[in-house]
Amino acid sequence: MPTSEERLDRRETHVSTHRRRKRLPWLLVLLITAVLLTTGGMFITGWFRHHRVSEQVDAAAERERDTAPQVNVAKVVPAPGEVAITLPGNITPVMEASIYARASGYVKKRYVDFGDRVKEGQLLAEIDSPEQENQVAQARATVAQAENVAMQSRAQLENQEAQSNLARVTWDRYRNLQARGAIAKQDADQQETNFHTSEAAVRAAQANVKAADDNVNAARSNLDRLITLQEYLKVRAPFAGVITARNFDVGALISASGSSQGSGGAAGSELFRLARFDVLRILVNVYQEQAIWIKAGQVADVIVQELPNRKFTGRITRTSNSVDLASRTMLTEVQIPNPDLVLLPGMYAQVKLIHTSPEPSLLVPGDAIVPGPQGLQVAILLDPTDKQGKRNPGIKRVHFVKVQVGRDNGEQIEVKSGLQGWEYVIVNPGDVVQEGAIVQPVTAAPKPVNRPNGKGSSPKQ
Repeated sequence: MPTSEERLDRRETHVSTHRRRKRLPWLLVLLITAVLLTTGGMFITGWFRHHRVSEQVDAAAERERDTAPQVNVAKVVPAPGEVAITLPGNITPVMEASIYARASGYVKKRYVDFGDRVKEGQLLAEIDSPEQENQVAQARATVAQAENVAMQSRAQLENQEAQSNLARVTWDRYRNLQARGAIAKQDADQQETNFHTSEAAVRAAQANVKAADDNVNAARSNLDRLITLQEYLKVRAPFAGVITARNFDVGALISASGSSQGSGGAAGSELFRLARFDVLRILVNVYQEQAIWIKAGQVADVIVQELPNRKFTGRITRTSNSVDLASRTMLTEVQIPNPDLVLLPGMYAQVKLIHTSPEPSLLVPGDAIVPGPQGLQVAILLDPTDKQGKRNPGIKRVHFVKVQVGRDNGEQIEVKSGLQGWEYVIVNPGDVVQEGAIVQPVTAAPKPVNRPNGKGSSPKQ
């Protein structure tokens, strides 16, 4: 049985154990609180340090953004699928002729004036030429004289043929008599000579007849020529059209070359100028780059500044199929129907040709092209990064790219290769725009879109 001292020790031990168990949760709470306070202090200290560094970086970026020069930028845009070229040209008639006279004389009558519409074969003017009429009368007399000579030659031929027949019969008779010894041989030889002489005379008469017939044909040809020239005294229209010029008056002396030597026209000029412009044509010079897709039958739009509300459609009728070495252009003809004659020859027009481009291209401002020793270049914008890899959205880095240009559209130039389409280019780059320079664009570029094939994504730094 425990003594009182043992019971007292047990009680004290129990009380001590109970007190220790009672203090243990408070110690754990104090320990956790201390850990949390330590961790929070470290986090706050780190946050303050990171915030201070961020402020320093932002301040540096702000200073860099403020000190970077500003540049004008423009977005690279895709060219339209249909390529249109506009070429200048002058409207000309599809047919035009200067009309001259083939006979000399004075103008007796004039039936038309400039601006009149005429038909094919219509009489335009008459020329009075008494000398030519006399030449025709003389030629007729010459033909009659030649025909009379030919008749005489034929009569002589008939006479010679009759004498030749008689000489041949006589020679046959004398030859038989001489063979029987009834006559002397000399008489028979004389008759033989007469026969051969008569044959020669027949041949001469035949030659005279042929010469007389040739003279008749020559005289008739000369008469026909003069009659034809006499027809030229009547000036007629070679085709239907409109008289666009008249360079003489009635009574003017017209030379055989057609020039007017009287009042109303300058020497050496044509009598009339006739044009057909129910169908018109325009000759344009197509540059070598577009010449490869110009084909006959292709539709062309014709624009006339004086007729802004009218649309004229023509077609390419023919090309030279060769490029001129001097101008590097190909001559092309476009014909335009003009049934109401609203278009006039000599007007200035613009021909618009449309072609679907098989290879899409890009367009940049013309002022963005920079010539250099390596060829034509453009300055594009890239995103610079600091040492920590952080990007500054307010500034960009300059990078020059070599490009191959195509057509020059004035404000824009076609770029065939060198760009992908996501880029922004610097317009009118100055001396501060150098490779790798930091600049501030006037209009911030949007973030590029990453694509699986790599097109449209910003190149790596």
